Amino acid sequence: MAASSNKKLSLWSLTSLVVGSMIGAGIFSLPATFGRATGGFGALIAWVIAGGGMLTLAFVFQTLAQRKPELDSGVYIYAKTGFGDYAGFASAIGFWAGACIGSVSYFVLIKSTLGAFFPLFGDGNTLSAVLIASFILWSFHFMVLRGIKEAAAINTIATFAKVIPIFIFIIVLAFAFHTDTFALNFWGTQPLGTVGDLSHLDDYGYTGHAALEIGAGSESLFSQVRSTMLVTVFVFVGIEGASVYSRYAKERKHVGIATVLGFIGVLCLLVLVTMLSYGVLLRPDLAALRQPSMAGVLEHIVGRWGAIFISIGLIISVMGAYLSWTLLAAEALYCAAKSHIMPSVLATENKHGVPSAAVWMSNIFIQLFLIVTLFTEYAFQLALELTSSLVLIPYLLVAAYGLKLAWTRETYSVGTKDHTKDFIIALIATFYAVLMVYAGGLKYILLSAVIYGPGTLLFIIAKREQKKLVFSAIEKCAFAVALIAAVAALYSLATGIITV
Repeated sequence: MAASSNKKLSLWSLTSLVVGSMIGAGIFSLPATFGRATGGFGALIAWVIAGGGMLTLAFVFQTLAQRKPELDSGVYIYAKTGFGDYAGFASAIGFWAGACIGSVSYFVLIKSTLGAFFPLFGDGNTLSAVLIASFILWSFHFMVLRGIKEAAAINTIATFAKVIPIFIFIIVLAFAFHTDTFALNFWGTQPLGTVGDLSHLDDYGYTGHAALEIGAGSESLFSQVRSTMLVTVFVFVGIEGASVYSRYAKERKHVGIATVLGFIGVLCLLVLVTMLSYGVLLRPDLAALRQPSMAGVLEHIVGRWGAIFISIGLIISVMGAYLSWTLLAAEALYCAAKSHIMPSVLATENKHGVPSAAVWMSNIFIQLFLIVTLFTEYAFQLALELTSSLVLIPYLLVAAYGLKLAWTRETYSVGTKDHTKDFIIALIATFYAVLMVYAGGLKYILLSAVIYGPGTLLFIIAKREQKKLVFSAIEKCAFAVALIAAVAALYSLATGIITV
C-alpha cells in the first residue's frame, strides 16, 4: 500500500511509536529481575554493555534509513537485500514471532498484576486469567482493524500516559534513596539464600515466578552480568519501531532521528529505575518481589496506594505497548508478503488500508501461545526470554547488512572516509548481537528453531506461488540446520531435557 499523505506520521508520532514499543512490561519488572541477578556494580556494567550495543544498533538503523531510503519496513528488508530471500524470510518470521510472544508476556504481566488483588488471576497462568486476556486480545484486534493511523494516534496518547507513573516512581525513589543501602547492594556479594520479612509488602511479597530459587551471592561478576543480558534485550525490543513504519514517515530523515531519540530517552528511564531501586531495598528483598516489582518497591516507600498506582500505570503501559507490537508484527508479515517471501494472502488489506490477514494471523498465534501459558510454570519468564532470543536473529542480520554496506562502500562517495565510522559502529553492533545470542544459551536457540524450522513452510508456499526455485544451495544448508535444531528442541521438550 502506498501510504497517502493523510496517513503520514510526524517525527513526534514516530518517536512515540519507538518509545511506546520499548516501554512495556520490561521496565516494570527490572527491580526484582536485576535484584535476583546482580548488585549495583554488575547492573552498571550490564547497562553499559546493553546501552552501548543497542545504541550502535540504533545508529545502524539510522545509517540504513539515510543510505537506503528506498528500503521500507526495515528489519526484514535489510536482511533480504543483503543476504537473500531466505535470510529476509527468517528475519521477518523471527521478528513477527518475537513481537507476538512479547505481546503474550504483556498479557501475563497484566494478569499477574491483577492477581495481587484478585486471587482468581493467580500468577497470570490460570484459566480465568487466560479467558480475560483472550477477551482483551480480540477487543484490540478489531480496534486495530479500523486503521493504522488511528491506532498510532491512540499509541501516542498511551505513551504519554504510561511515562507519567514511571517519572513519579523515579522522583519518589530519588527522595527515598539511602546511600548506605546502595553501598550494601553495590558489589552484589550479599548472600541471597535467606530472604527477610516481607510482610510489609502485602501481596507483593515472595510469590509468583519471582520466587525462583535464588542462588548464593558468590557468583562471579561475569555470571551475574550474563544473567541480565536477555532481560536487557527484551526491554530494548521496539527500537526498530520507526524503521518498520518508515513507509508512513512524512520525511525519511525522521526515521533515524526518531530511533535515536526514542532509544536515548528510554535508556535513561531504564537505568534510573534499576539503580535507584538498589538504594531503597536490599537485594534479598528486591529479589523476592512479585512482578511487577516496581509496585513492591513503591509500596515499601509510600504504602499500599503505591502498589495500586504502579499497577494502574503498568496496565496502561502494557496496553499501549501491546498495540504497538501488534502493529509491528502485522507490518512485518504484510511487507514480507509484498516482497513475495511470505504467502500472498498475508498482503491482503481491508477497506481501512490495514493488513487484515496479517493481523488475524498474528492474533491467532498470540491466542495459541496464551493457551500454552496454562501449562508453563513461569509464563512471564518464558515469554520474555523467548522474545529476546527470537528478535536477536533479525537484529544480527540488520547489523551485518550495515557492516556489509560499509565494507563494500556501496552508496559511499569515492575518496571519502565516511564508511570507516559506519563500519566500526556496525562491527560493534554485530559483535553485540552475537554476544547476546551466546548469553541467551542453547535452550532458547533451540526453542527459537521451533519457529524458524516449521515456519519455513510459509516461505515454501510463497516460492511455489511464484513457480520459483525454493532454496539456493546455501539456503538449503541454513534450512537443514534450522530443521535439525527444531527436531532437537521438540525431542528435548518431550523428554524433559528442556522445561518451560
